[in-house]
Amino acid sequence: MALQLRLDGAVVLVTGGVRGVGAGITRAFLRAGAGVVTCARTPPARPVEAGGAVAEFLPCDVRDPAAVGELVDAVVAAHGTLDVVVNNAGGAPFAEAATASARFHEKVIALNLLAPLTVARAANAVMQRQETGGVIVNVSSVSGTRPSPGTASYGAAKAGLDNLTASLAVEWAPKVRVNALDVGMVRTELANLHYGDEAGVAAVGGTVPLGRLAEPEEIGACAAFLASPLASYVSGACLAVHGGGEKPAFLAAANSDPSGGRA
Repeated sequence: MALQLRLDGAVVLVTGGVRGVGAGITRAFLRAGAGVVTCARTPPARPVEAGGAVAEFLPCDVRDPAAVGELVDAVVAAHGTLDVVVNNAGGAPFAEAATASARFHEKVIALNLLAPLTVARAANAVMQRQETGGVIVNVSSVSGTRPSPGTASYGAAKAGLDNLTASLAVEWAPKVRVNALDVGMVRTELANLHYGDEAGVAAVGGTVPLGRLAEPEEIGACAAFLASPLASYVSGACLAVHGGGEKPAFLAAANSDPSGGRA
């Protein structure tokens, strides 16, 4: 029996919620009946919509504490509440740790660790005053739990975000629940830049136990679950959303052994 997840009347803020994984998260919350406000540094070409509902947009650089404060104040002024925040804004281009500048590493950590903390602090200040409290969902990455060559500072920031999630869940309980999604590979509009043509995307998907990359709204469904009453006793958790993870490299090597030896 299918369980219909509904968040009717909830006010949700999704940072970076206008493209890629963020747009999938926004659409999932819209389909669940929530009112969604998205933010990014620049507006999208067209608003994110799903199920006949349209997300609002407010410009914000989430690395700027003053801008974040104004953003949260604007949401509360317009809607009277802030029930859920999804810290999705983040990312990093490929750059080897030894050759990338110190400034590059600082900016990556600022976006992927300090910005979620800034947004969470502003949201918590509101949620602690609300009778119903609130929920914060941090979008982390499997890069925080395994080596992240080429994106070392990004992986380190996401590892920090996982730890931050657990710490804030303790500090801000019982009014505010804080959880994270450790996300694996997702098929977004930029997938071809990362993995090549359709054959490359399919080949990369074949390395995942479930045989494919995630769709953005599948990440959104997990975020909506953590924000919903169905997860009312879940806090401080990092939910792995990676299709089963990565097959151990030694299995491929063993399979290619002409002697047929397997570990």
